[in-house]
Amino acid sequence: MREVRDRWAALAERVDRATPAGRDRSVDALRALAILGVVLGHWLVTALTADDGTLRGASPLAYMPWLAPVSWVFQTLAVFFLVGGHVAVRGYASARTRGVAYGAWVGQRLGRLFRPVAAVIALWAVVAAGLLLGGAEWDTVRTLLTLVWSPLWFLLVFAALTAATPLVARLSPVWPLAVVAGVDAWRFGFGGPQWIGWVNVAAGWLVPYTLGAAWARGAFARRRPALLLLGGGAAVTAALVLWGGYPASMVGVPGAAISNLNPPTLAAASFGLAQCGLALLVRGPLARAMRRPRTWAKVALLNLSAMTVFLWHQTSMMAVTALGLLVSTDLPGLHTVPGSAGWIAARLLWLPVFAAALAVCWAAFRVHERPRPRAAGRAPAAEAPRPSGHRPAPDPVITRA
Repeated sequence: MREVRDRWAALAERVDRATPAGRDRSVDALRALAILGVVLGHWLVTALTADDGTLRGASPLAYMPWLAPVSWVFQTLAVFFLVGGHVAVRGYASARTRGVAYGAWVGQRLGRLFRPVAAVIALWAVVAAGLLLGGAEWDTVRTLLTLVWSPLWFLLVFAALTAATPLVARLSPVWPLAVVAGVDAWRFGFGGPQWIGWVNVAAGWLVPYTLGAAWARGAFARRRPALLLLGGGAAVTAALVLWGGYPASMVGVPGAAISNLNPPTLAAASFGLAQCGLALLVRGPLARAMRRPRTWAKVALLNLSAMTVFLWHQTSMMAVTALGLLVSTDLPGLHTVPGSAGWIAARLLWLPVFAAALAVCWAAFRVHERPRPRAAGRAPAAEAPRPSGHRPAPDPVITRA
């Protein structure tokens, strides 16, 4: 045990020494927190129930609405887009300074973003075909594929906003926020078609993305703008939930008439403003915490495999659930209906098992996250952007992508 601790301490020291002194480590810390929020949130509010040999999706939020505050903690997508906008704008500005063409810059970023996706799609195509050929119910296969592939919408939106960085770099967040408000007013207040809500998939996440762009331009050098975001966003969200008819949960709940997330609503956008304000306010404490080599090494290494963790965390949960069926079809917190405090207690005990399964997926698939080696004699590709314009040894994946 002591030998393991010594090796970890030595690795942490090497990572710390290899990181440029001027790197803004708070950016990496915010990204790591956002990743952990998504993973833990899905593991806590997503359940699979075994009913007559068929797996069906369920959520404790549908049975216990008082758990809605859990979604306030773990729905951290706004922080993803905040950091993404910040990094993309700085990276694009750096690329232009070096004379790198837009096509080379965006091609490298999107290539590094989507390469790991191919492995997920390929594996689950094979798994789905095998399950169907083996006699599995279509409802079971559809449930599993939905859990694996539905989070990929994030990558499509993120990629689209990344590609549009030169166009939105100086766009005020007020404009996409106004679009979200207008769309909601039309569909909820004036009986407009529900499909118009999908306009908010772009507009809703453009709000934190443009906040990240403003951050890159120095808009949040003082604390007051972040405090206004936190206070104003929280107040508007509370008003919308209490008097505007919006649900309290910031994630989708099966059977609910309105989802704050699919597509994003004005409540989700205002909640994102508050979340971004809080993220900007805690940058100082996070930066101080990142000065500790062991803490920084954990964050840096997580960022190196951010896409792998994001893409495979649902698969790890489903793998544990499927293997559990070999033991029993009624394991508490795994196959049972998520409708009691007992289920919550049992699910918390399963989290380390999910994490162990994710570690196996990480070991098997993280290779797809590494940049491809350059061909001999080929001109170097555009250097990937780094937050704050610095070049660390443990280059975070979303930063690279």
